[in-house]
Amino acid sequence: MSRRLLSRPADQIAPRLLGSVLTVVCEDSPVSVRITEVEAYGGVGEDPGSHAFRGRTPRNATMFGPPGLLYVYFTYGMHWCANVVTGPEGKAGAVLLRAGEVIEGVDLARERRTSAKSDRDLARGPARLTKALGLDGSADGVDLFGDDTTTFRLAPRPIAPAIVSSRTGVGGAGAQTPWRFALDDPTVSPYRPAARA
Repeated sequence: MSRRLLSRPADQIAPRLLGSVLTVVCEDSPVSVRITEVEAYGGVGEDPGSHAFRGRTPRNATMFGPPGLLYVYFTYGMHWCANVVTGPEGKAGAVLLRAGEVIEGVDLARERRTSAKSDRDLARGPARLTKALGLDGSADGVDLFGDDTTTFRLAPRPIAPAIVSSRTGVGGAGAQTPWRFALDDPTVSPYRPAARA
């Protein structure tokens, strides 16, 4: 993986991240997840579904680059979600890592995700994925090109997504944007449209 590749807009790079592997090492114990589902989020004024739509804030500052950082945010008062920052530095963009298959460190992932009914559920959803990997807010801004404990290995060749749809839970003007990409894999999370308030 290169910064140059990730400097493309989020919607262009998101499908290319399918099949890639995110590895997090904690206390010398690695957990690796092969990414099976992603969602793209654009920048200021261009994507109403994005945290960056209304501009830069302390919460979303990592989205503004450089590409190759992890953007980790807290949601619903209880969950962490992880994104790979994309696009040129200064122009916000990120790809949410929605789901994956744990391919290394399964026992540690099971310890972290005791409520998982099966191994396919260990990282089946963005909050489950971060929990299985042991990621939290302390990983926000980690450089995937310069950190020894967190690495992202791009799939050796592009894999065509089996699913292209609108994003999970995104409502309003961004509801129909087809920026969710997934493989045909049992670890992909169920699609849920935005709930009306």
